[in-house]
Amino acid sequence: MKTGIELHRQDEDTGWTWAADISVAEFLGFGHSFGRQPPTITKQSMMDHIVDPKETMVIECEAKGNPQPIFSWRRNGKYFNVARDSQVSMRRRSGTLDIYARNNPEQYEAEYQCIASNEYGSAYTHKIRLQLYRAPVWPREILEPVVVSAGMALVLSCDPPPGPPKPETYWMSSCSYARPFNWPIQTAFPTMQPVRQDRRVSMGIDGDLYFSNVWFNDSATDYCCNARFPYKNAIQQKMPVVVKVLTTHAVAEAAPTWLSPKGSSSSKLVLQGEELLLECIAAGLPTPRVSWTKDGDYLEGTSRVKVKNFNKMIQIAKATFEDAGEYVCTANNRIGYIEHTITVRVKAAPFWLEKPRDLILAPEENGRLVCRSDGAPRPTISWFINGEPIENATPQENRQVSGETITLRSVTAANNAVYQCNASNQYGYLLANAFVNVLHATPRIIGPRNELLKVIEGHRAFLDCRYFGSPVPELRWSKYGQGTLEGGRFKTHSNGTLEIKRIQMEDQGTYLCVISNIAGRDEDQVRVEVKEPIIIVTRPQSMKVIRGSDVRLECGVKADVTTPVTTTWMKNKNQISLGWRMSLDESNLVITNINRGDEGNYTCIIKSELDQKSASAHLTVMDRPNPPTDLELSDPYERSVRLSWVPGDSNHSPITEYLVQYDDDDWLPGKWRNLSAYPGNLNSVILHLTPFTYYEFRVIAINEIGPSRPSRPSTRFQTSGAPPDVIPKNVKGVGTWRNNMEISWEPLTYREWNGPHLKYLVWWRRRNSREEWKNATTKWLKYYIYDADTFTPYDIKVQAVNDFGLGPESPVVTGYSGEDRPIIAPLNLRVSDIESTQVTVHWDPVARESIMGELKEYKAYYWRDSSQLRWLWVNRGMKSKAFPNDDPEPSGVLSGLIPYSNYKMYILVANNRYEGPPSNNIHFSTPEGVPSAPKSFRIQQRHLDSIYVDWDVPAEPNGILTGYSLKYQTVNATRGEEMRVEEFPPNVTSFSIRRYDRYTRYRFSVAARTRLGLGEWHTEESPHYTTETYAQDQVDITTQGWFIGIMCAVALIVLILLIVCFIKRSRGGKYPVREKKDISLEPVDEKDQEGSFDYRIARVATLPYPRREEERGLQRAQPSVEAMMKRLDSDDSLVEYGEGGEIPFNEDGSFIGQYTGTRRDVREIDFGGSLELHSPMNTIYSLA
Repeated sequence: MKTGIELHRQDEDTGWTWAADISVAEFLGFGHSFGRQPPTITKQSMMDHIVDPKETMVIECEAKGNPQPIFSWRRNGKYFNVARDSQVSMRRRSGTLDIYARNNPEQYEAEYQCIASNEYGSAYTHKIRLQLYRAPVWPREILEPVVVSAGMALVLSCDPPPGPPKPETYWMSSCSYARPFNWPIQTAFPTMQPVRQDRRVSMGIDGDLYFSNVWFNDSATDYCCNARFPYKNAIQQKMPVVVKVLTTHAVAEAAPTWLSPKGSSSSKLVLQGEELLLECIAAGLPTPRVSWTKDGDYLEGTSRVKVKNFNKMIQIAKATFEDAGEYVCTANNRIGYIEHTITVRVKAAPFWLEKPRDLILAPEENGRLVCRSDGAPRPTISWFINGEPIENATPQENRQVSGETITLRSVTAANNAVYQCNASNQYGYLLANAFVNVLHATPRIIGPRNELLKVIEGHRAFLDCRYFGSPVPELRWSKYGQGTLEGGRFKTHSNGTLEIKRIQMEDQGTYLCVISNIAGRDEDQVRVEVKEPIIIVTRPQSMKVIRGSDVRLECGVKADVTTPVTTTWMKNKNQISLGWRMSLDESNLVITNINRGDEGNYTCIIKSELDQKSASAHLTVMDRPNPPTDLELSDPYERSVRLSWVPGDSNHSPITEYLVQYDDDDWLPGKWRNLSAYPGNLNSVILHLTPFTYYEFRVIAINEIGPSRPSRPSTRFQTSGAPPDVIPKNVKGVGTWRNNMEISWEPLTYREWNGPHLKYLVWWRRRNSREEWKNATTKWLKYYIYDADTFTPYDIKVQAVNDFGLGPESPVVTGYSGEDRPIIAPLNLRVSDIESTQVTVHWDPVARESIMGELKEYKAYYWRDSSQLRWLWVNRGMKSKAFPNDDPEPSGVLSGLIPYSNYKMYILVANNRYEGPPSNNIHFSTPEGVPSAPKSFRIQQRHLDSIYVDWDVPAEPNGILTGYSLKYQTVNATRGEEMRVEEFPPNVTSFSIRRYDRYTRYRFSVAARTRLGLGEWHTEESPHYTTETYAQDQVDITTQGWFIGIMCAVALIVLILLIVCFIKRSRGGKYPVREKKDISLEPVDEKDQEGSFDYRIARVATLPYPRREEERGLQRAQPSVEAMMKRLDSDDSLVEYGEGGEIPFNEDGSFIGQYTGTRRDVREIDFGGSLELHSPMNTIYSLA
């Protein structure tokens, strides 16, 4: 640490003593005779010192000297006896005060000054003004709502507690739980948000919130002023205030008027170095725009002069005398403009030009203390010795005071003292201490000895030889101890340093520094080595790149081979941290995947222990633009509003276009849609909107790289209402009953309403009549006219209407009242051009008046009554075909008919609602056609060396069959075989072919034939028959042993049942029958009558208990033969039903047929609980 102690050398021409800085440690190390020192202030509190009375109040004062200084204090200019105050203590070996103000802390709010003294003088601190921090308190009053008309100006005052220190203020909205009178949603917790400021709404320098004009949306929330107190970082909130905006149908525009400052002129005084703030806030509608001039020149923002708060404020961080002048702010809108002139005067508290510095002199030396300062007005200089005015001090002949300077000649120990210089004017003061210490010392060289100095060729070399002595020693430099180095490239400075200009290789060597006076001498040597300089061969080049690309910045270097060098890259004066994206290739910097943050100045630094060279290049990253900011709405009308914004940074690619998007969805916000695009040189546009709609806007900037992120949304805005301007679409009139007409249309979307309470005005009158238009208003999408004649034309039109007026009328359309049932059937139905699958139908048209509506179609109903083949069953389902034919001689073609069939048909007329009566039926027959494909085509392998195929008659013969054609060929036709064709008569439906081997496969195609030709072919391929087992599986099932065994078992069971029946019959027993019980059995197939047997069984539902329970139930259910016979006595016996025909049984032994000779459905039989149907053995057990 430097202390301001100075070592001196006497100028040979003037005899004055000049200073050279040394450290305290160096000074005190000279010996015991050099240890004495007057006091020096090293630490003190600020002039304005704020403390918290609830904590220990500390006033700092520290000083050093030899001997150790003694401290004392003054309070409000009088001696302050610290020892007698029980709440104040002074720290040991320090002057710092600790005040424990438990009682009445306000008594310590005063001006303090600390004094540090020893036998060589007294040093003073500046005056310290102690201020107590008081907790800010805002009155908790309830603020009444502020009522203001829309379009008028409004100022919400803040008036925060004064401090100290001065608080920072800001405004918030939605501050309380209670919402304003018109807020639709009550939330459980407040959601405070900063008040969004723009040209219309902003906070002034005084902390008040200014509205240039009030909108209705301003009443959607409450407002509160918040103050932050920096000392404790405490925030206080004022009670919220509610703004109630009174709306009118039309808001009158107004010329600008000043809200702050008032009037046409004002003045401002600022001190040099302090912050200068100038503000002009205007009211008016539309919102005025503010501009600034200074001394007649347009004022633009610079790095030092900033234009803020939407051009309403000028900020200069540190004012200078050049900032004085006349500032004129102008506010204008389309109604008018006003001006305000602010005269700025700049003054200055005293500031130092040259502070007095401590003097250490040898006896009989000369010295001088200089105290130079400036200010506006110019400060007054006052000198003090040990705190006393120099005028009151003991006069000394060798001391002379001349304004800013004190001159000392031939000093002695009597001149030892601490001098104070005070420079003051009406805006402040400066106080500085400087001591004079008279010493006698032998010459000493200060600092390290025998140094090695390395220097670059062509640079300057400085060989240090700092020294001290009293009286001032003489100094001489030489090389290798020979001669004296002075003149030319060599220069010796007053502090002992030797300077060598443009050092060369031959200047290498050892240099000797010698000092001497009457008290003795001292010497030191310095060895010098000269190195080659660093040269950057390849310098990095400035470039423009697109974000995401890769960059290589080159930096080639040449240096002294004996001196190692390091390469460092800096970006904007900060060292680059190398990683995966930034890496070094030798001394070249490689950057991959460039992003916006990589833009800046890149410097390549080649450094050795002696030299350093650098080369810089600017890297410009072109990217999508930054989003626009500060969106502002103005000039609102029912169908338009002006949107302005501040363009974002173009990121080195000019903005070519702005895209304005809007969100007008109240229920699903966040659905942004494109509104319109504008050239990139605009930042204020007129938007064309829909009336009576809430809007939010955002803006996207676009350049050649791409679009920016969307801006923050604008404030929510609602356009005023207007009459509808959309015509209802798809207007039509349709009758739903014979004497009414339903008029309907498509509704207008909500965004097409243009106002509240949308309704529809419906107009109608008979077409081609002279009657007046009739109308009705409805909020629905349909309107019904009653008591109308059947199918009468009407002229119809519809228009939308809301609270703001009528919309345009729709074009007149024709509608018809309801239709009735046609009263006449078409006559003279006939057919012609009869073909196998189609026929042409003819009929006479029905008169228009008989249709009772609009002719929709003639409709023919037809069905296939029978086939000309008597044995073929046909589907008699009815079909229909419509003929929308309005010709004088109507006709149509019925297609899709089946050949060789008999058809019936009738026809009727239909309107849009009803079908008329049918005509008489007619009969026609279709001629013979070709048959359909044969059905049930089967391929079997009954033996290993042959394949058997058979088929059934076609489902639709379409005539009299004359035979079949069969084509076949091997699938893998490697033998070169041709297709073989076999012809069969109509009664042959099978064919057998011998195979070459077991791997041969065939493709068969079969078709039936009538006299008109072959019908549709049916084609199949034979499967892979490769094993004997598979062949056996294809053998006829009736030849298999397992099947014969099963059939024998079934026959045995049936035989046993028959025996049981005969036994029962011989005993006269009866079977219990209950006709209401339903057991579902399948009906007997018709093929059973031809001698085949159906083995399908109808299952009786099993009991809902497990097997063991079933056995127990079986035991309980089996009665004795006598009991069974008794029960059977009351039922019908088999004898009563006769011996009838043969009775079939199921496989489980239950009966399939009926008991009587006449056939009854077995589902009518009710088997009693005593008759078990689960097993055929149950009956045997019951009869044994």
